Amino acid sequence: MFYLVFSIICSVTVGIIFKVSKRYEVCTSQIVMWNYVLALMLCYLFFQPDLTPVNTAAPWAIYAPLMVLMPSVFMFLAMSIKHMGIVRTDAAQRLSLFIPILAAWFIFKEDFNTLKIIGLVIGFPAIFLILSKRSDTNSNKWIYPAVVLIGFGVIDVLFKQIALYTTLPYTTSLFVVFSGALGVSVLNVLYQILFKSIKPRIINFAFGTLVGIFNFGNILFYLKAHKAFAENPSTVFAAMNIGVIILGCLAGIVIFKEKVSKYNYAGLVLAVGAIVIITLSQLYT
Repeated sequence: MFYLVFSIICSVTVGIIFKVSKRYEVCTSQIVMWNYVLALMLCYLFFQPDLTPVNTAAPWAIYAPLMVLMPSVFMFLAMSIKHMGIVRTDAAQRLSLFIPILAAWFIFKEDFNTLKIIGLVIGFPAIFLILSKRSDTNSNKWIYPAVVLIGFGVIDVLFKQIALYTTLPYTTSLFVVFSGALGVSVLNVLYQILFKSIKPRIINFAFGTLVGIFNFGNILFYLKAHKAFAENPSTVFAAMNIGVIILGCLAGIVIFKEKVSKYNYAGLVLAVGAIVIITLSQLYT
């Protein structure tokens, strides 16, 4: 259970770091780049991946889009936290679970039971209620959490496809994807340095290091939690998603005094309910 708690804390802490970083003159792309430097180093240190089996037969058609999507969606995550707050962003990120569920239904032709359908029906209004925000200051930039929701959902689908590729260990594939994501991030930073005169700054390295540590911590503890609850993965699935929504909500409201409307609260309640029902649907399949 401690692994699960640590994973939830690490996930929400990433959002808190991005929220704090907006008080300073930072470059998000540099933060994302340093995040992958740290994540890659920690991935090699903890997992010690064997790269010798990685060849042209590896699932590069899945690796490649992940290498581009991960740093890109991370940028939108940072912008969403800046403009829409931790509460809505964390909820949107966790509600991204509907994307792989819909993919399983429409693309992979998976059979759905009644509970899963009910969970989806409850989930969609939850998304709209959570993303709603008064636009009296023209600051309702809902596009950012919307991209976070869709982006993380697509990433989840791709990682599920990697998990089915048993020739390579999952952690080796993770290291390869992190390496590519770092490469894409470096190219983006170099472009900004050369053509937009955005100079590297130590503060970006500092925030990027913190994000990288907690981002990897989230992954590490999540994998350990799944091993600890190997016979009941639904417990990890539900606790992780609900835990992040609740803790993210508390962090946003208590620490950063984010304004949350009654519609947002209703959306959060529906989101938790949808996750519980979808988890139950997995238990009864």
